[in-house]
Amino acid sequence: MGEICRAGFRLEWHIGDHPPRHVHVYDSKGRFIGRLNIENMQGIEDWMPSKKLVEIIHELMKEGKL
Repeated sequence: MGEICRAGFRLEWHIGDHPPRHVHVYDSKGRFIGRLNIENMQGIEDWMPSKKLVEIIHELMKEGKL
């Protein structure tokens, strides 16, 4: 399992987890927000990620952390 905190979000992912490649998103208080498909930047289960979260994911991918 991997985990990183950035800008008020905690992101978790599990090595070898089922497709699509995704992260579990929590707020700064540990409340589950949703799962984000990082291949197409869409929320799973009819959830819409904020623009800020999508920007954070892009930064982390550019940094090689995701």
